[in-house]
Amino acid sequence: NIKAFYNETWHRRHGLPVDPDTLTLLWSVTVSIFAIGGLVGTLMVKMIGKFLGRKYTLLVNNGFAISAALLMACSLQAGTFEMLIVGRFVMGVDGGIALSALPMYLNEISPKEIRGSLGQVTAIFICIGVFVGQLLGLPELLGRIWFYTNSIFGKAGIPEDKIPYITLSTGGIETLASIFSGLVIERLGRRPLLIGGFGLMTLFFGILTITLTLQDHAPWVPYLSIVCILAIIASFCSGPGGIPFILTGECFQQSHRPAAFIIAGTVNWLSNFTVGLLFPFIQKSLDTYCFLVFATICAAGAIYFYFVLPETKNRTHAEISQAFAKRSKAYPTGQKADSAAAEETANTVSESDPCSMLDSHGQNRIV
Repeated sequence: NIKAFYNETWHRRHGLPVDPDTLTLLWSVTVSIFAIGGLVGTLMVKMIGKFLGRKYTLLVNNGFAISAALLMACSLQAGTFEMLIVGRFVMGVDGGIALSALPMYLNEISPKEIRGSLGQVTAIFICIGVFVGQLLGLPELLGRIWFYTNSIFGKAGIPEDKIPYITLSTGGIETLASIFSGLVIERLGRRPLLIGGFGLMTLFFGILTITLTLQDHAPWVPYLSIVCILAIIASFCSGPGGIPFILTGECFQQSHRPAAFIIAGTVNWLSNFTVGLLFPFIQKSLDTYCFLVFATICAAGAIYFYFVLPETKNRTHAEISQAFAKRSKAYPTGQKADSAAAEETANTVSESDPCSMLDSHGQNRIV
């Protein structure tokens, strides 16, 4: 148990047990520092990618993962919890680079007919990694989105000896849900999975609030809370967990894509940091009603995407730009689409026939 490790280390250094508030803060920092590392990694992608390209950026990024694993593995033997925190930060840098460079790379090499399915590969392997970590008994180190499932299950009245097995089921559910999304995304499209995922999360967050409030009224109510948590995780992984990475690549032209991934990654990691740092305090303040905060955010997300986001399935960047133009009605529908089409044609020509591009450039210089 990481909290026990912190308490033991603190007692050995200071001769006193750690204050509960200090322990909560250390635990929150340990969880949320991963997101700060992710933010740093996201901001590094453009600079590294400019010199190394997408492929070699991903290869070099493995060095951060190995360093983080060594720091976290040796923290217990060294009796230094700071190594664990630094290891989480370095692992976050690895995640930030990977979650920007990999979706960008997959989007650029994928035909439009299978762009969504290949884009979901990122989310699928993240879920598999979390599941393997849970199998190895280390959910505290590898958990990304559901930082505090163990404490939530404890609050729901689940016996402590059964919590690891229920936590393991979350990894299995998220893996199956992400695979399901990858299989159906090219049939259903991005919009239904994304909006439906947020809508279902809103519903199950509301039900979870009710079950946690009434958990002492019947012996079966805690198990209904488990079902709600698994349903929330499945709803997240089937849409909101992976599709935003696909949309970031689809909605922006190649020249704008690195900047778009930096902005999207910054928002993603800052949100992760905020949730990881503040959730224990929100839980203490609102108790069983803390999930209404997340239900409100999910409802707002579903409504926003319903009115703003067009379907991008099987569309080129020019067609997607035109769809956004029709929705916003801020300028003629053909204007932006023509510029997008011109850039897309130029990219296609330069990739498929660089010699013709060179000849054309030479002719222009002669004229």
